[in-house]
Amino acid sequence: MKVHIIGGGNLGVSIALGLTRFSKDNQITITRRNTSSILYLEQLGVTVSTDNKHNIQEADVIILTIKPYQVSTVLAEILPVISNKVIASAVSGLSIEALQNKIGDSNSAIRIMPNIAAQFGASATCIAYNEKDKENAQNVVALFQDLGTAPIIDEKLMDAATVLAASGTAFALRYIRASMQAGIEIGFDWKTALAISAQTVKGAAEMIMEENIHPEQLIDRVTTPQGCTIAGLNEMEMHGFSSSLIRGIKTSLKQIKG
Repeated sequence: MKVHIIGGGNLGVSIALGLTRFSKDNQITITRRNTSSILYLEQLGVTVSTDNKHNIQEADVIILTIKPYQVSTVLAEILPVISNKVIASAVSGLSIEALQNKIGDSNSAIRIMPNIAAQFGASATCIAYNEKDKENAQNVVALFQDLGTAPIIDEKLMDAATVLAASGTAFALRYIRASMQAGIEIGFDWKTALAISAQTVKGAAEMIMEENIHPEQLIDRVTTPQGCTIAGLNEMEMHGFSSSLIRGIKTSLKQIKG
């Protein structure tokens, strides 16, 4: 596929890197106002440009990884030179209806919410679209399935997906940081503590995804009567481990919804 990414920030670059590493036979263009920090992508075969319209007429899918305030300006620039295009928007808070109204009926509006783990083929990319665009959306779904998982969800859940999948990356990293800090306290140097903590989280996630079971079933395998694991879990819960995470996720969602 010919993929045109408008917005060479962290997310756009992550998608471009993921597509070069995990998805075959793609021609990728990425644009950014100042390209100096992303010129290294050219060594991977990615076309880098300051012109949002560069190669855009040839694109099979246009991916918007820009800020909400940039949408009108970017669309005003590209719409005069495109038609019958699939536009996949990762713009937070921009509904399919609002995007469709802006781009006109000749183009298809798809809403996506990837995260920066796309560059490692490990993104959880939630995707929503209208039924009329189902056929066009399949190419977008296939593209992001190469970069991790790509569940199709109701659009009304897209703000929640932003928190759970995108903001959730930061929440998971904060857990790893705390685990690393605890590792230092109990005797490890920080690099060893970080390596152990990160691999442990990766292992737990892979078990969940492979076996597709409730986390508590796996927790039961680790905990033993009067053991150290259940003692640690109970201490964490006493200090609000689960409840604080739940409150944080709900607070992030309230922030999006205003």
